[in-house]
Amino acid sequence: MITIRKAKEGDIEIIRSIAANTWPSAYLEIIGQTQIDYMLEKMYNRAELLKQLMDGHTFLIAEDGEADAGFAGYSIINHDERIYKLHKLYVLPTAHGKGIGKILINEVFNQVKNLGASALQLNINKHNKAKDFYLKGGFNIKESVVLDIGDGFVMDDYVMEYKF
Repeated sequence: MITIRKAKEGDIEIIRSIAANTWPSAYLEIIGQTQIDYMLEKMYNRAELLKQLMDGHTFLIAEDGEADAGFAGYSIINHDERIYKLHKLYVLPTAHGKGIGKILINEVFNQVKNLGASALQLNINKHNKAKDFYLKGGFNIKESVVLDIGDGFVMDDYVMEYKF
């Protein structure tokens, strides 16, 4: 049985572990190991995740029975227009095919909708297979962006949006 719980500070290591175990299968062929290592250190170090928690990001952890199997993270990015952003959604490769990603995104939809969201946005690498998951889920490609993330690395992404 899949259950979802809101993450607390004590769950930061779980989030870091799931990211470290998910990113190679999701991104190795797209961006290579050097950029994976750089981005994991930049975006998933303990201090950065703690800062996100303190700054109002909500993290949800999916449990498959007793095992942590995935997580999602979101926050509001535009108060005036009530736009939220899905910053992260990852499911362990060993848990793929169980509907965990769908359960996580549906829970994010429910939560932001209850908060009065007009839209939910996300950035996704243009070559990430998960793009199809989001398109099937009702997201549309809003724009194409190339973001400089330092050390000579860029994120070549689509901004996708789901309107409520």
